[in-house]
Amino acid sequence: MIMDLLIAIFFFLVGLEIKSGLKDLRSAVVPIVAALGGMLVPATIYLMINPGSNLWASAMPTDIALALGALSLLGSRVNPHVRLFLLTLAIADDLFSLIVLALFYGNDLDPRSAFSTLVAAAIGFALPLRAHVLQKTIKVLSPVSTYFIVPIIVIVNIPWHLKLSAFTSSITISIIIARSLGKIIGITLFAWVALKLGGRATISIKEIAGVATLAGMGLTVALVIAEIAATSPLELDQLRLGLFISAFISGCAGYVWLRRTPATK
Repeated sequence: MIMDLLIAIFFFLVGLEIKSGLKDLRSAVVPIVAALGGMLVPATIYLMINPGSNLWASAMPTDIALALGALSLLGSRVNPHVRLFLLTLAIADDLFSLIVLALFYGNDLDPRSAFSTLVAAAIGFALPLRAHVLQKTIKVLSPVSTYFIVPIIVIVNIPWHLKLSAFTSSITISIIIARSLGKIIGITLFAWVALKLGGRATISIKEIAGVATLAGMGLTVALVIAEIAATSPLELDQLRLGLFISAFISGCAGYVWLRRTPATK
């Protein structure tokens, strides 16, 4: 109950930030298309490395809490539009993830928790607030989200009980490669295509690649899929380990990438 409330507050803030920064549909097209690529390519890579596995969908979702938490460490060093791009991409990612859950795991899924995140974001986006009230609300909620809610989400999802053999399993290795590399390739490539076809972005392709690297951080929805799709506790532990390792790799690499990338003026 408490965790659901914290996640709802987090996504309410997400909706507010998108409302604050999103100016027109053309600006949303590129991150939405990029989100699609960031799901299709990792799933494809996972199945190429580990064919026949029912866990492929765990390679797809991006964890907005972790990605934004890592991004917040950069502070003013990063273009503020990078945060908006990541927010929009992550919301689209959540929507596409729910579609995947409904189509491939619908018979076993309790969608209330995942659905509530989108409802909270939708409320934040649709709430009729004056500009100054909107900015003040964001200013109040942002530190609560970054320094309280995000750490709790991470701690709750840590797989505490693991065997050493899990580090060399095909599931662990597949998910690490699929997420760490697949997100970069999929998001950057699809964003580049969208830009060539007339889409508009307020950040550079190098900054998009940095966002793509951070997007390899995925736990929440990916863990929901894992718990549904895994056929044994061993499989689940291996997948959890892969998710945490890939999140660590992606977070560190994305931070370094964006720190070294000049912000678009």
